[in-house]
Amino acid sequence: MRTIAVEFVRQGEAGLADLGDPPAPAGSLVLIETAFTGVTNGTERHALLAEHGFGGGVYPSRHGYQHVGQVVAVGDGVKTLQIGDWVFCGDYVGHRGWHLADENGLLVKLPPTLEPRQCALFGVAGVALRAVRRMRVGAGDCVWVAGQGPIGHFIGQCARAVGAQVVVTDVSARRLDAARRAGAYAALDAGSADLAAQGPFNFIFDACSAPRLLFDVQKDGLLAHGGCIGMMAVRSDVAYPWGLLHGTEARIETSCHFSRDDLRVLSFLVETGLVLMEPIISDIVPIEDAPGLYGRLASGDPALMGAVFDWS
Repeated sequence: MRTIAVEFVRQGEAGLADLGDPPAPAGSLVLIETAFTGVTNGTERHALLAEHGFGGGVYPSRHGYQHVGQVVAVGDGVKTLQIGDWVFCGDYVGHRGWHLADENGLLVKLPPTLEPRQCALFGVAGVALRAVRRMRVGAGDCVWVAGQGPIGHFIGQCARAVGAQVVVTDVSARRLDAARRAGAYAALDAGSADLAAQGPFNFIFDACSAPRLLFDVQKDGLLAHGGCIGMMAVRSDVAYPWGLLHGTEARIETSCHFSRDDLRVLSFLVETGLVLMEPIISDIVPIEDAPGLYGRLASGDPALMGAVFDWS
């Protein structure tokens, strides 16, 4: 079992720190040996660079909430898990070699048919699924996802899984190719003149934080009457034209994080092939290479999509 953790040691720089040996679990706690963890590109980059209030500009600090591992010990009150089970844990404790987690918390047992490392992005996929469920996307809806980072990618997949017609846009050809492989109805370069012909859209998800996005939506008439705009990308503030909602009787919503039930539903969608994890995974690297990968994240490397740390 690895006894190290990833720390943001100063603004823009990550390193490895000693975690120490784990205590024995008691009650409803289980001890998990980490096998894979997934990088949350937006949240972790904001915390690394002290953007938008994330992390509070305090260093050293630990961030991240996507952990996959095996149960190696259980407390005397544990009822649903046993030693050897593979689990995903969504606790916001940062990347670390072991976890003490409550069996009743953000923890889901993974089906044996799933490849564990493919589940390391269940956190960002869970955020996406929660947004699709909360905003009530349904069969036959026309959906536009602006931005194909990990959360935008999985919003597209989860909307498609409930029967929506999904159009996605991005500036990266590699991310658009991942969307096509995952089943997007149309994957267009951002700013494409073909976008308007696909609308108007019942749901528009902002997963890119382009400054003029909401103004362009209003100007080009892209939002359907009674539609919804999901603000998923982090911003310091949001501005929109009054006419965007007036007359359209539309709404603006936001959604963050995920619940245990979202993880349950996501596990089913992945197991049945309705949501695919592989297309968005661009990097699987040893945990010792974490400082270098965070350097790429801080610099905005466009080749970085879904990143997974291997703790073996």
